[in-house]
Amino acid sequence: MADEKIRVGIIGANAERGWGSGAHVPALLALPEYELAAICTAHQDTAEASARKFGARMAFHDHEEMVNHPDIDLVTVAVRVPYHLRLTTDALNAGKHVYTEWPLGVTLEETQQLADLARTRGVRTMVGLQGRCSPALMYMRELVEDGYVGEVLSCHLSSFNSTGLDRTSDRVWAKDKESGVGTLNIQFGHYVDALCLCVGEIQGVSAVVSTQVNEWYFTDLEETMDVTTPDNVLVSGTLASGAVVSAHVASIPWHGRGPTIQVFGRDGTLSYHGSHIDHTRLEGARRDEGALHEIDIPDRLIWAPPEVPQGPPFNVAQMYRRLADAIRTGGPVEPDFDFAVRRHRLLSAIQQASDEGRRQSVQR
Repeated sequence: MADEKIRVGIIGANAERGWGSGAHVPALLALPEYELAAICTAHQDTAEASARKFGARMAFHDHEEMVNHPDIDLVTVAVRVPYHLRLTTDALNAGKHVYTEWPLGVTLEETQQLADLARTRGVRTMVGLQGRCSPALMYMRELVEDGYVGEVLSCHLSSFNSTGLDRTSDRVWAKDKESGVGTLNIQFGHYVDALCLCVGEIQGVSAVVSTQVNEWYFTDLEETMDVTTPDNVLVSGTLASGAVVSAHVASIPWHGRGPTIQVFGRDGTLSYHGSHIDHTRLEGARRDEGALHEIDIPDRLIWAPPEVPQGPPFNVAQMYRRLADAIRTGGPVEPDFDFAVRRHRLLSAIQQASDEGRRQSVQR
């Protein structure tokens, strides 16, 4: 497969909306290593419409037929989290490489099950923690490792995403904690992974995981429903190095602000602003400098070609570049399904710390 295109089938790329069509499709269409070979949606008419729009040569409404097709090398799963387990399992059992969006499973147990299966199949896998391929975050990691801030003493993560108070009926499924979504698994999962990329793993946590808005109004149904999905995650802890960590990630009604990651050391400070899927800014200052200033990101960390649209497709394209190398060489890739288990273990420890009201160690 060294010179051949990697043929991709996407489960969940409706032509009208969604992360699959808005991020994965533009990324794949701009990358010369890949061919967007097939689209699979819940209905044949929407699959065919999506395939025509995106230039895929095959359309499926039966995912089993697609994952077992001989002209598919890589399956991308970009649908609601509760469907990840079955769809990803079927793709792995068909012997395909798999890219599944984050979170990989609804629970740690589901995630471990998928990681174990992938290992036995000997295929390459990737989970959609695309912040790990953000040029700004990768460079922040390099600067920390190279001693820009010296010994890391403390670091802070914050993000307050505006979500309003109303929803439409297509989000009813997400109101319950058991759906696997919400601020802990989605926003916090992405942003704390970005923090860990830059400064290393968190080894112990105290936490509050709460639902501050316990009702959603569904405008098209004209109905209010109870909500158990967490919308605030407040964490304090320590890194393996002994540095102190604080983090507050929340879904709030109005006028929020994207993520900020700050690293404070004996010899300087680094600060990241923006989003893991959109515009970002990296700032820093050494101990003898008067104020933070913007730091340029090296071109060597930008792998996506200019044809990739900025915004959501960019870091996804960076991920697919990394995955293509692993598929062609047979080498390891990060973040794979085993890595997803590590991140789910952190989230499980945070939930347990909140439930029990006491500090938890994070299982490695």
